[in-house]
Amino acid sequence: MEIWINPACSKCRSALSLLDAEDAQYTVRHYLEEPPTADELDAVLRRLALEPWDITRLGEPIAAELALATWPREAADRPRWIETLAAHPALIQRPIITADDGTTVLGRSPESVRSVLPEHRDTLSTAAEQ
Repeated sequence: MEIWINPACSKCRSALSLLDAEDAQYTVRHYLEEPPTADELDAVLRRLALEPWDITRLGEPIAAELALATWPREAADRPRWIETLAAHPALIQRPIITADDGTTVLGRSPESVRSVLPEHRDTLSTAAEQ
């Protein structure tokens, strides 16, 4: 599994602590230093079933500078948003976790982080089958 983090982010540190406590195997990607490409962002958004504006940090100074809060949010605007997130990765909500099976979550809560752990997914599958 891969987790996109900003080490200065408390939610990222919490997610890492939880993954460590569960002995999860993961790779850390410091996405501010190694920004995702537009294609990577598009793939992650599709896995998350979210739009780029759903994962945009509108409180960031660059968001105000670009007036992102006023940008249209229609399907035709999606590429512009994705390109902007790729160019300004500080705008991306974090942490984003992608499990080996493709399960992807915005890991802002302990529950969402746990949901990518194989043991948790197995438990969910078993419960759904009953």
